[in-house]
Amino acid sequence: MMSATMMSDPMVMAAAAAAGETQASIVVEFAICDCCGLTEECTPGYIERIRERYHGKWVCGLCGEAVKDEIVRSERLVSTEEAMTKHMNFCKNFITSGPPTNPTVHLISAMRQILRKTLDSPTRVRSMPSSPTINNNTKNNGRELSRSESCFSTLAAGSS
Repeated sequence: MMSATMMSDPMVMAAAAAAGETQASIVVEFAICDCCGLTEECTPGYIERIRERYHGKWVCGLCGEAVKDEIVRSERLVSTEEAMTKHMNFCKNFITSGPPTNPTVHLISAMRQILRKTLDSPTRVRSMPSSPTINNNTKNNGRELSRSESCFSTLAAGSS
C-alpha cells in the first residue's frame, strides 16, 4: 500500500538543490512499519536498505532502535531476526491490549518496568556506574559514597 509522491517541503527542496538534485528526482514512498504500524515517508533506496537489514521487513527508526536494544540487553547471543520477532510480538500484544483504563496508573507501571529492566541489564551496557564512588587515590580518607537505603521497598509496596 505504498504510493510515490513528490517532495514539496521548501526546506527539503533547498537541501536537495544544494545537493545538486532537481525536484523531479526526489521521489518518496510511504512505508508502514511491520512492528508498530507507524507510517514514514522515505526514498525507495532507503526502504530497500532497511528491508535488507531486517530480512525483508520494513522497520521504522524507533522499532529499529528497540531491536538493537533487544540484542544488546540479551544475556545470550541473539540474531537480528530473533530480536525483531520478540519486538514484533511485544508490539502486537501492546496494540491488541487496547487503551489503558487508567492512563496515570499505566504510565507509572510502565516507568516502573523500564526502571527494573534498566537495573537488571548487564553492567557492560551502562555508560555510568549505578553508584558513585570516590577514588581511593584522592585525599578523602579512603571513604566511599554509598546508598543509605533502596527505593525499591517503596515501589514494591505500592504495586501490591
